[in-house]
Amino acid sequence: MKNNHVATMPAVKTAAKGAAKDLHEEVTVKTGLEGVSTQDMYRELLRRFDEDPTRDGLIRTPERVEKAMSFLTHGYNQDPTAILRGALFDVDYDEMVIVKDIEMFSLCEHHMLPFFGRVHVAYIPNGKVIGLSKIPRLVEVFARRLQVQERLTRQIAEAIDEAIHPQGVGVVIEARHLCMMMRGVEKQNSSTVTSAMLGVFQKQNTRNEFLSLVRERGQLSF
Repeated sequence: MKNNHVATMPAVKTAAKGAAKDLHEEVTVKTGLEGVSTQDMYRELLRRFDEDPTRDGLIRTPERVEKAMSFLTHGYNQDPTAILRGALFDVDYDEMVIVKDIEMFSLCEHHMLPFFGRVHVAYIPNGKVIGLSKIPRLVEVFARRLQVQERLTRQIAEAIDEAIHPQGVGVVIEARHLCMMMRGVEKQNSSTVTSAMLGVFQKQNTRNEFLSLVRERGQLSF
């Protein structure tokens, strides 16, 4: 019985992927809303919230929200690899490079409510370093998308790993989520810490050095 179960797992995964693809095609092709402007959609949402979208305080709200959402999700239109490769430098240096306390604001993809906090990035070069300003820009690219914190953490680490093939990369994010603070469990003082460790950062001593340097003069709770 156990062997039969294992044998069917690939089929289950294939079926799940097929269902997800069908759902994607249905949502993108069969909504019937392609001809409706984004502002009209927000106007309809206001009406469904039992508000009058024509009253003075709301008449321009659809326009404002469209502009705000365009800014908050502009990371979809940016190429993280191109940003990093635009500032790579050859070096004879193999000590840890850390950029910490990078401010981060993003939108939770489950409720489209903000989560925000700080990002700490470290890597050990393997012949190349990244221009320091490009790391905060990289964080911005991935944060300005609908996100979950766990994936955001991993994407930052993997982008650096792909761009310069360092000896290792470490990323830690500590964030507060309004979907937990404003609704649901309504816990105001909770925070979420995620990490991604690649290469030599998976070794305990390197990981500990990174976390120790991040804690220094900081307020991380992990």
